[in-house]
Amino acid sequence: MIEIITNVNSYINGLVWGWPALILLAFVGVLMTCLTKFFQLSHFKYWVKNTIGAIFGEKHVTQHTQDKSISQFQSLCTALAATVGTGNIVGVAGAIAVGGPGAVFWMWLIAFFGMMTNYSENVLGILYRRKNAEGEWCGGAMYYLRDGLGSKKGCKGLGAFLAVLFSCFCLLASFGIGNMSQVNSMVTNVNHAFGIPTLATGIFLFLAVAVVILGGLKRIAAFTEKIVPFMVVAYLAGTLIIVLMHITTIPAVFASIFQGAFALKSAAGGVVGSGIALAMQMGMKRGVFSNEAGLGSSVMVHSNSNVKEPVRQGMWGIFEVFADTIVVCSLTALTILSSGAVDLTTGKLTEAAEAAGSSSLMSYSFSQTFGFLGSAFIALAILLFAYSTVLGWSHYGAKACEYLFGTKSILPYRVVFVAIVLAGSMIKAQLAWDISDTFNGLMMLPNLIGVLVLSPQVMHCTQNYVDRKLRKKAIRPILSMLPDVQAESEDAVAHGAE
Repeated sequence: MIEIITNVNSYINGLVWGWPALILLAFVGVLMTCLTKFFQLSHFKYWVKNTIGAIFGEKHVTQHTQDKSISQFQSLCTALAATVGTGNIVGVAGAIAVGGPGAVFWMWLIAFFGMMTNYSENVLGILYRRKNAEGEWCGGAMYYLRDGLGSKKGCKGLGAFLAVLFSCFCLLASFGIGNMSQVNSMVTNVNHAFGIPTLATGIFLFLAVAVVILGGLKRIAAFTEKIVPFMVVAYLAGTLIIVLMHITTIPAVFASIFQGAFALKSAAGGVVGSGIALAMQMGMKRGVFSNEAGLGSSVMVHSNSNVKEPVRQGMWGIFEVFADTIVVCSLTALTILSSGAVDLTTGKLTEAAEAAGSSSLMSYSFSQTFGFLGSAFIALAILLFAYSTVLGWSHYGAKACEYLFGTKSILPYRVVFVAIVLAGSMIKAQLAWDISDTFNGLMMLPNLIGVLVLSPQVMHCTQNYVDRKLRKKAIRPILSMLPDVQAESEDAVAHGAE
């Protein structure tokens, strides 16, 4: 049975993560970049000021809300909790092991355009969100597929079908990438580093996840806004120390990245064309796996923000991809490449690094500098990263479940989600990752169709915001596609809300 599942999954994975899907992903990112006039570059200073900069200067960005919504900072931390996970460590290492240093360049490139894909998802999420019976915001790809794509002539049935399809894939993905594969990484790394039995770690995680998740979004958001900044800063500090200790190798590292990206020296040791293709495919695939731009996942928590301006939340999406891939993944890559784990002249792993395995490359790199303490640090980093991912994805699955079965299904879903944590500590790791990869790709396809069809709305909303906020034009804001929400949000904006 396991062999059948593996073979079927491999076939589907080859389709959903093949070149047509990756080209579609890149095309949507390039299109949204062009339609918004390279917003991530042309307004770089502005979106940095209004995201990470606003945390220190605008009280309403971090202030806890009294209603069912969460603050903009909490929505970012919960989204980062889901995206900054084992993909930033294991995924990047795997990309380098298979695609060579050149994979890092393609990871950067897909992230650059992915910033605007994630931006567009967030803008559409706010434009089409609505409140449920309990007064909590509900938004995500399923809503802009049903109400946005579905509003186009002759597309009502297609929009509704794709919305259900996306929700089903998201629900299943939450048990895979958002649960079992993360838990498996945690228990395996803790076992290797400290010798603690996997079942014991699994039981501990079962309790730790239950305490937070069963308390609902408010508790998840309150926890992630504390743990995410700490774990990211601690991890970046550790990687920076190693990079600075090997600062003399950095020119050679960047040379190997660009040479590998364009197969000036084939990373895989094969023909030039296959070297480029492999580096490109692994870099793009693992980049998306890490930052989730194009999957339509993080928009489900961004839509719970107390923000009124769709573009304001869109800018948090830009920062999310920037922080996840351009900062965290890049430092992971630089650490591996500068530590001696990769022969920079050939692009291949050294014998010692290959013996350690691609999933343990960061642990190997840190142990080369810090010995056992380095391995322990990475084990704890993976523990925190994966744990936060589980918390973030539990919300995504809950929103998908709510869309399919109503608000009463959320609590039963969370109970099942917590129970599966134990299963994740006992399954085969590779199969869990492969199945997770497939469901990620299946989520991506309907979401990208929605973003592509609704791209004019993102363009008009962006232009409207730029005209009002930057050019000071007195025009009516575009805040929602739902008349009642538009009226409510318009009144709030008129009184100074963002």
